[in-house]
Amino acid sequence: MAPYKKINKVTIQTKKTEPPKKIIIGAEPNAAFNWFPGHMMKAMRDIKAKVQMVDLVIEVRDARVPLVSGNGALIETIEGKARLILLNKVNLADPVMVAKWDDWFKEQGVPYLFMNCLDKNALKQVLSTGRQIIEERRRASNPDGLPPKQKYRFMIIGLPNTGKSTFINTMAKRNATKIADKPGQTRVQIWVDVDEDLQLLDTPGVMPPMVRQEEHRYWLSLINAIPDEIIGEEDPACYLVKYLLKNKSEEFKARYKLENFDMSLDDALVKIATVRGCLRQKGAPDLERVFKLILNDFRAGELGKVCFGTPPVKK
Repeated sequence: MAPYKKINKVTIQTKKTEPPKKIIIGAEPNAAFNWFPGHMMKAMRDIKAKVQMVDLVIEVRDARVPLVSGNGALIETIEGKARLILLNKVNLADPVMVAKWDDWFKEQGVPYLFMNCLDKNALKQVLSTGRQIIEERRRASNPDGLPPKQKYRFMIIGLPNTGKSTFINTMAKRNATKIADKPGQTRVQIWVDVDEDLQLLDTPGVMPPMVRQEEHRYWLSLINAIPDEIIGEEDPACYLVKYLLKNKSEEFKARYKLENFDMSLDDALVKIATVRGCLRQKGAPDLERVFKLILNDFRAGELGKVCFGTPPVKK
């Protein structure tokens, strides 16, 4: 017989599942995590082989996770090539925290932009900033004042599902690459002609070889950089509920008709199940449906604007 879990005095039968073999789970709170399939290793090699063909690398991150959605291994791979960081999905990020991150990025010395890749006006700023970076480098390497090249080539890199394909398609004004809610859809590098002066090189999403902190694993799962089938939906959903209760998210409270924020995780899950009709026979909450619902609502921006993590403090 399967084990039972008690939630708010309601007994629910749950299936006992083993964690996927690709996940390394330790006994300590900061358990390490690895999801680095073969196609990502190949993508790293391909990026390194082609980086000298481009003028600028655009690294797409998620503005809700400004630091952890970066990839140090990818940065090492591009070998000092000119880089522009795009912190995408700023429309879903907490504006108060975005302002704090903005101050932090200003001190790092790498060009960056907070933006929404679906905003065509914002893309004009990306193009203008990218061309400025390239021309400055060309002038520095060409002191004799010879005519610069007119063609620009950008390589687009980043974690899965940060919005690389959306950026390219919006820039190209057509569906030049595949877009999906499921991470890991792009498996090969693709050249996309935007116009006669600009080419974009789309690359597969690449995770860091190791995610050291367990909390970071939840953040990357919540923004869908890690597929739900890799670590499951329960842990990230429960983490999010506790986070939103602790931070007193009014959007979260209104979405699920919660009376207050002073409730346990179990009580909140039962309330959400009741309000949204995620119930089994005899009124028992269907937790699998609840976890999926919470993740879908968060990713659609229905639970308020969130920013995970705070800027590192100077030592």
